[in-house]
Amino acid sequence: MKRKEQNKPHTVKYRSIPIMNADPREGLSGREVVLRQQNGLRNITPASNTKSEKQIIKENVFTFFNLIFIVLAVLLLIVGSFKNMTFLVVAIANTMIGIFQEIRAKRTVDKLTLVAAGTVKTIRDGQMVKIRTDQLVRDDIVEFSAGNQICADAIVRDGQMQVNESLLTGEADAIIKRPGDILKSGSFVISGRCKAQLTHVGAESYAAKLAAEASSNVKSTQSEMMKSLTKLITVVGIALIPMGILLFIRQMQSQSFSDSIVATVSALIGMIPEGLYLLTSVAIAVSSLKLAKKRVLVQDMNCIETLAHVDVLCVDKTGTITEPTMEVSDVFPLDTDRFSYEQIEKILAAFYFGEEPDNETAKAMTQQFALQSDWSARKRIPFSSSTKWSAADFGENGSYIIGAPEFVMGDRYDSIRGNAEPWSAKGCRVLLLAAYSANLSPSLDNHYITPIALIFLNNRIRPDAPETFRYFAAQGVSVRVISGDNPITVSEVANRAGILNADKYIDASALVSERDFHEAVKKYTVFGRVTPDQKRRLVRAFQANGYTVAMTGDGVNDVLALKDADCGIAMASGSQAASQVSQIVLLDSQFSSMPGIVAEGRRVINNIQRAASLFLVKNIFSFVMTLLLMFIHMPFPIQPIQLSLISSLTIGLPSFFLALEPNYSRVSGKFMVNVIRRAMPGGLTNIILVLLSGFFVSLFKLPESDLNTISVWIIATVGFVTLFYVSKPFSKLRIIIFVVALAAMLIAVFAFSGFFEIAALSSRSILILALLMICCPSLYRFFLFIFDRQMRNRSLKKLK
Repeated sequence: MKRKEQNKPHTVKYRSIPIMNADPREGLSGREVVLRQQNGLRNITPASNTKSEKQIIKENVFTFFNLIFIVLAVLLLIVGSFKNMTFLVVAIANTMIGIFQEIRAKRTVDKLTLVAAGTVKTIRDGQMVKIRTDQLVRDDIVEFSAGNQICADAIVRDGQMQVNESLLTGEADAIIKRPGDILKSGSFVISGRCKAQLTHVGAESYAAKLAAEASSNVKSTQSEMMKSLTKLITVVGIALIPMGILLFIRQMQSQSFSDSIVATVSALIGMIPEGLYLLTSVAIAVSSLKLAKKRVLVQDMNCIETLAHVDVLCVDKTGTITEPTMEVSDVFPLDTDRFSYEQIEKILAAFYFGEEPDNETAKAMTQQFALQSDWSARKRIPFSSSTKWSAADFGENGSYIIGAPEFVMGDRYDSIRGNAEPWSAKGCRVLLLAAYSANLSPSLDNHYITPIALIFLNNRIRPDAPETFRYFAAQGVSVRVISGDNPITVSEVANRAGILNADKYIDASALVSERDFHEAVKKYTVFGRVTPDQKRRLVRAFQANGYTVAMTGDGVNDVLALKDADCGIAMASGSQAASQVSQIVLLDSQFSSMPGIVAEGRRVINNIQRAASLFLVKNIFSFVMTLLLMFIHMPFPIQPIQLSLISSLTIGLPSFFLALEPNYSRVSGKFMVNVIRRAMPGGLTNIILVLLSGFFVSLFKLPESDLNTISVWIIATVGFVTLFYVSKPFSKLRIIIFVVALAAMLIAVFAFSGFFEIAALSSRSILILALLMICCPSLYRFFLFIFDRQMRNRSLKKLK
């Protein structure tokens, strides 16, 4: 099939296929699309944010600690201590569970990512079709409009629009793009509409090259929790080998080679937090899976931890508090002598006829007024979130402006304030229709403006909004409303939705300096007439005041704030650019999902902290005991098989169930500080009681087998005391877990004492054991009191 003359290729070559000058009305033919697909000129979607299945398996199997386990198992094999190799079973089970859960979560999230993939209007064979961005090819003619993110480098062929390149350059100023201008992938459309021809797609696009360059120089970020765990594991990994060698040499001075190997292996196994990192990874993966089943796409796993710390939630009015759709409720003429109702309707019909609306306000106006009109617009200035008005020049029929009254009238707003603000106080959005007697330009001179009429629009409050805001109030999360609407309007709507302190509002146009913003976030709940850049500055001001900020949004005006918030949450029904920069996307666009999302973040982090404290009790004991044994004459008091038994019943089994329990209190403080505070009482109690048992065994010249048995009982008792306090407040499930674990421990000790090498005690040893076990709860509570008081004192100092 022959193409038109203007579709003849240029001489420039690109991957063996010349760039063609495609007709904006026809686009590419099916044959031309296939040719480009076959030559690798597709706009391939960047790799998923999730790891590959191969990477998941590799990261779970080939770990430093798994290598240590294998080496320790070989050493036990050499000395014939086969029973003490049972720790391998736990290690293998942990690895398999981790692989299964992470792959399961990855597959679910990847499916949702595909569902959430952006689509754009594309012209092919003369027809306008919607195509997924990863199915575009170079030379495709794509129509971009407000809210779209530029998905590949392109050149404007027809139309005009304003774009924001701040995600690429950091500069937030709007840039006008006309035919012949270059569009950079990664920027987004603020207003207007154009047809553009894609020039560089996939890995060849500007954004892809920028990302590739950045990824080669910048390491991937980790959350505070994962950083803490990585540091802990690094320290343990570095200390493990030299401490193991020194302990082995020390043990050889008083024990046989085989006994020294067993003692050293036991100490090293106790020092390895083998399940801690795995538990964290799996818990977060399962959390993302749980959210995915609720049609919530988690694009950054780190945000799950962030959600647990959120204490300020910034929301917009339209689409969050109210339903996204709007409707015109009334028109109020301001100059009936010059402009009748019929003339006003005629102007509005011409203004919106033939124009595709870019936002919900324009949709409502188009639906109400876009009748047939014979007026032709010579020039149009599209709506912008920063100017808050749009305009059209109809030649001899005049030029007209529609927008926010305060922004259109400027310092002449007082002349119509009395007519506009009573409607704002009712919760209506108020627009001003005005005539303009000078040449239209992006900057208005209000001396040439003649007010014609006020148009009132409203939208209903979401039925689930009041309940949602009550939840956040009960959970200690402060809700702040940041909107481009009149602050009086927003305040009234927020008050009807049940947002606390909704009467405390401010017009953001009064905020200029950084100090203004910092003071405003301390005083006000509602911020009206906010520009996109001011939204970002408000988010930063909250953060500077020590808050952890979540931001919800759906419009192109929310993009900058969503990007800078600690956790950006976008509505899938909103602009593509908002979804691209957010860590979480609500695929059903239901704000009522937010309580469940925040609660899930709190649940998983609270439970990880609980479970991590159980793991660290064993690690603290083994690490400190190993250090002490280099200076005192005493064998390592417990064998690997016994340590595996105690760990499984006081750590492994409980931590698995604790990680699934409801726990919705807000997380405060640093992760590792919280965990160590909970673990230290148990670790120190273990150390003191085991050292005392060693002292008594030596004093009364009791056999080493008694020391071993007493130590098993003491470490198990401390484990269950720790589990008791970590499990509080008790639920029915926690009681069952505690009782089952305790019963299993007693059965193992009495019924399988031979298998676990637990010797019978003499009467003197039984008395020593009884005395130490009686002291155990009191000693634990003493250390718990010390660390709790220290934490309270630290919190009071921060408040001061």
